[in-house]
Amino acid sequence: MDELPFIDEHSRTVDATAERTWDATRAVPSRSLTGGMPAAFSRLLGCEQTELAGEPGTVGSTFPGFRVAGSRAPAELALEGRHRFSRYRLTFRIEDLGDGRSRLRAETRADFPGMRGRLYRTLVIGTRGHVLMVRRMLAAIGDRAEKGTAR
Repeated sequence: MDELPFIDEHSRTVDATAERTWDATRAVPSRSLTGGMPAAFSRLLGCEQTELAGEPGTVGSTFPGFRVAGSRAPAELALEGRHRFSRYRLTFRIEDLGDGRSRLRAETRADFPGMRGRLYRTLVIGTRGHVLMVRRMLAAIGDRAEKGTAR
C-alpha cells in the first residue's frame, strides 16, 4: 500500500520486555477484532478481509478488517486494510527501554476518498471513536504483556 496520510499516534509504556510486548501485540488485535460483531461490521463496510485466517502476527494472516502487511519481531507489526470508504494502516512499534520495560506505539495512516470517505472519516475520526479503540487496544496489549499471558 502506497504512503497514506498520517492520522495519529498513541503510545504506552509497558512494564514488560520487548519480547513479551511483541507476543501480546501479535495476539491482541486478532483476538479483539474477531467474532460475530467485527466480522459482520467488516462485511457491512465491504472490507477485503472478513475472517480470521493464518497465524496471528504472520505476514498475510487476516482478521476482520485487517491483513498483516509487515512483521519484524520484536519491533514492528503493520496491519492494513481497505473497504468502500477508506484505505488504512495501523502500525505497532515496540522500543526496548531496558530494565524489563518497553514503549508500545500505534501509528494510524489512512485515506478517505470522495464524499462518502469524508463522511466516514467524520464518523470514525471526528467522533474520537478511533482514538478510543486504539487506546483500548494499547491497554489490552500492555496488560497482557505485563501479566505474562501473551501466549
